[in-house]
Amino acid sequence: MLASHSPLTHRGYRGRAVVKRLLLASPRGYCAGVERAVETVERALALYGSPVYVRKQIVHNSHVVEDLRARGAVFVDTLADVPEGANVVFSAHGIAPAVRREAEELRLTTIDATCPLVTKVHAQARRYADAGYALVLIGHAGHEEVEGTLGEAPDSVVLVQSVEEAEQVSLPAGRPLAYITQTTLSVDETGEIVAILRRRFPEIEGPAREDICYATSNRQWAVKELLREIDLLLVVGSANSSNSLRLVEVARADGTPAHLVDDVGGIDESWLEGCETVGLTSGASAPERLVAEVCAWFTARGAEVCEQNAVHEDVSFKLPVELRRAERAAA
Repeated sequence: MLASHSPLTHRGYRGRAVVKRLLLASPRGYCAGVERAVETVERALALYGSPVYVRKQIVHNSHVVEDLRARGAVFVDTLADVPEGANVVFSAHGIAPAVRREAEELRLTTIDATCPLVTKVHAQARRYADAGYALVLIGHAGHEEVEGTLGEAPDSVVLVQSVEEAEQVSLPAGRPLAYITQTTLSVDETGEIVAILRRRFPEIEGPAREDICYATSNRQWAVKELLREIDLLLVVGSANSSNSLRLVEVARADGTPAHLVDDVGGIDESWLEGCETVGLTSGASAPERLVAEVCAWFTARGAEVCEQNAVHEDVSFKLPVELRRAERAAA
């Protein structure tokens, strides 16, 4: 818990009163899948030494990637950049089966740090495709998670990214239909897309609840709880972090100005003009130390830091089985 500080009376940007209160969202920051993925790379480095190769960014946060790179991780875009027989970690976002086959051909020692919630979506895609379904994947083109899921059933899946595409998508007649979703989407927008698909294709099936992960949903809910009390929202997260971008969108959809910042250095003081209360949250791949640095920046300018009613998330995932086996063998 971050300590609160008494507000100070002083003047700030362009003679306007500085922010009086910084209100922290809860929950925020690391989810269980990110914790698992980051720890996987750390323990692989401890086990094998440097270098340990990582396909793509282990999680979508530039600070996490740079920290691990400094400790000996080597991030690559393709397995062609990994020496034959080397150790490689697959990122939290998941991979297509073709990538797994390529790793086997290159005789790489692999550790799969795919988030278990993403793995569940992959299993759904395979199950529906094997049963002959035409499948809608709700998600964002180009995102690594979506590319991995599409790779599970490329001949059966059509990607839908928006309500407009949901209104226009054509699905084959005479086949059972189903939908699955990327795990880091806007809860509200995904609900709208699903409603359109159900209206247009009443027989379409789907998971018992959308595949949006608990952490993404909880962080969006926490932001909504803040909006009635704040003049501006800051979201700590990197620009390629889908769940962080969704937090910005949640605030803006409600009419509250919001900005994504990679760290405290990204804050533009002009955003704060006329604001008395600022909300602060962070994406599921952003370390809490980055939030602490933003808090220190505001307290140095006289703001009181307050925590929203704390929400504890008790989800945890076991480390990848390949890593656990290797650690036992080395003990």
